[in-house]
Amino acid sequence: MKIVAQRVTKASVTVNNHTISRIGVGLVVFLGIAKGDSTADSDYIFNKITTLRLFPDQSGRFDKSITDINGDLLLVSQFTLLADCEKGRRPSFDQAATPSEARPLYDMIVSAWRSRFPRLHTGEFGADMSVSLTNMGPVTMILDSRHRP
Repeated sequence: MKIVAQRVTKASVTVNNHTISRIGVGLVVFLGIAKGDSTADSDYIFNKITTLRLFPDQSGRFDKSITDINGDLLLVSQFTLLADCEKGRRPSFDQAATPSEARPLYDMIVSAWRSRFPRLHTGEFGADMSVSLTNMGPVTMILDSRHRP
């Protein structure tokens, strides 16, 4: 499971010219589900992303987590994070879970994360989404559950 998390002042997701999610200060998390990913990967990512100190304290140091600031979290599925671009000019998505494999895990992730983080908002799995965000910093982190200790 791979994510790209961006600290934002605001963000929204639009599908078919209709805004389906909108957040204020918090994190946008783009989520790529790989073949073989499990709830253990989801738990690792959730625990990391909700406890990483990515928000400034009064002196400007990264000392507060999204939980500390009572921020919003916008989760957007994005299989292209698992693209392999090493050969040729066309990305390979062989590492990405197929939609029929990823959808049940994505639905479980949304349910599990929402039960522990009520300020969770989402995009629409498999949809052609337009994501608008204002990156604060900019601060962008990449996490991969396959590289956990």
